[in-house]
Amino acid sequence: MASPSVAQYTLNRLSQLGIDRIFGVPGDYAFAIDDAAELVPGLSWVACANELNAAYAADGYARIRGAAILSTTYGVGELSAINGVMGSKAHRLPVFHLVGMPSERIQKQGLITHHNLGDNVYDRFQPLSAAAACVSAVLSPDNCIDELERVIREALRQSMPAYLVISEVNGGLPVIGTPAAGQPLTAVKRQRSVPQELEAAVQTILSRLEAASHPVAVLTHLVSRYGVREKALEFIRKTNLPTALTPNDKGTIDEAMPQYVGLYAGDWSSSEAVRDCVGQADLVLDIGGIVTTELNTGLWTGQYDPARLVSIHDNWVRAGGKVFVNVAIDDVLNALCERVTTRCADHGLKLAAPALTGAAADPTTSATFYPRLQQRLRAGDTVVIETGTCMTHLNRMLLPQGVSAEGQGLWGSIGWATPACLGVVMAKTSGHTWMVTGDGSHQLTLNEIAVMGRYGVKPRIFVLNNGLFGIEDVISERGHGYDDLAAVQYHRLPEALGCRNWLTAKVSTVADLDQVLDQIDTHDGAAYIEVMIPNEESQPLPDSTIDSGYKLRTPQPG
Repeated sequence: MASPSVAQYTLNRLSQLGIDRIFGVPGDYAFAIDDAAELVPGLSWVACANELNAAYAADGYARIRGAAILSTTYGVGELSAINGVMGSKAHRLPVFHLVGMPSERIQKQGLITHHNLGDNVYDRFQPLSAAAACVSAVLSPDNCIDELERVIREALRQSMPAYLVISEVNGGLPVIGTPAAGQPLTAVKRQRSVPQELEAAVQTILSRLEAASHPVAVLTHLVSRYGVREKALEFIRKTNLPTALTPNDKGTIDEAMPQYVGLYAGDWSSSEAVRDCVGQADLVLDIGGIVTTELNTGLWTGQYDPARLVSIHDNWVRAGGKVFVNVAIDDVLNALCERVTTRCADHGLKLAAPALTGAAADPTTSATFYPRLQQRLRAGDTVVIETGTCMTHLNRMLLPQGVSAEGQGLWGSIGWATPACLGVVMAKTSGHTWMVTGDGSHQLTLNEIAVMGRYGVKPRIFVLNNGLFGIEDVISERGHGYDDLAAVQYHRLPEALGCRNWLTAKVSTVADLDQVLDQIDTHDGAAYIEVMIPNEESQPLPDSTIDSGYKLRTPQPG
């Protein structure tokens, strides 16, 4: 039997992780990769509107399946995708970025090609794209099998993107050697622990828990990235630990769990009770590694005292001044679940979904929209949250039982949500995918709606139209022309972009909104709803609050 080509072997090996889509834009130097995608059983090509969108879509897909494949061409393609791949790095997602490049026959002769700068420096883009990854390789027939195993292991070990370069000629040549047999991602042991370090770390955590009078846990998205979310939730149930989320980690816990106390972000917490519960705890068990950015800590008002903090990271644990290394997060959680005892009392905080407000004739506003959306979510659904003002509302919303959420609060690249929604809905095998975006963010990537229509996916999309970059007004001041948007009639886009059987509407009153939500419940297809929101909602924060985040003022002397 003939050996597979380098490109075909690479895609087949990656698909063994459980990846069934490859997101990308075709390009001449990547034709070997593009052609191979049609030959790998169970792997389907998804032609995105542009390379940045493809990177965002791969990011969304990886959040559900654990890993994803992205394909772009040399130079112009890979550079267009870098922003999206870098976001995957920030959010700890193993996206395998495959890039085609000119043939070695061209390179060896020093021939000058397009997609370059008019010279014969062919590898100038590799350091740029590799910077968005944690590991990289240039694959050839001779090294493909060994190098690919190294790259897969490192990408999964760090849970970050990988960059793979395959020249157009090498992509079509057969691999040399014995192919490796892969496993589904769920069966892969991604990190290994040193026994004595693991035992010391686990004993320390158990001792600190036992000694604490008022311990709490803060759960982060890292547990999802490493496939240990369910084990983390089992630990929380066994200990009955009161558990909070930070804004970046919305949707990680099942918010119907009695242990959930709400969103903690210092002064921006979902309630004073949550702020006090975490802020006054004598032990904060950080499961996953809290990211202490300004937006995740209420402009750094959510401080974590190192003496009271125990953090379980991907492969290390810190407890005060003690650091334990080479301890894999799955091993730590497995050991804790075996040995922990239930000792925490119920936290006593009462969480409730927001009440519906607004009469039928009232205009749609954030206050009338979000509670109604919350009531329509069902177990198994996923909410994709765009960066911007909608993020601040959705992060505070109490998700019903079994509902998850995905956002990009750390990297914060506006426009991410629309293509990421494509990736999420393609990766899910059950439940609906809902997306909420502001019109400013949506304008950056709305051409991906055409791709959704082409592939027949069925997201439920809400575009909140206030005619401006609302979040910019909130963090600066009103009246700047650069915050005004082009007047797009969003509800007409799906038809113009070739989408069929999409429920579309423009709503401006509460009655309109209630009616269209009823229609969505019974509609067997995608929904795309333009919701009018008054731009007066986007009022600037107090000057002192803005300066707390940006530190522009000269401090007072003395």
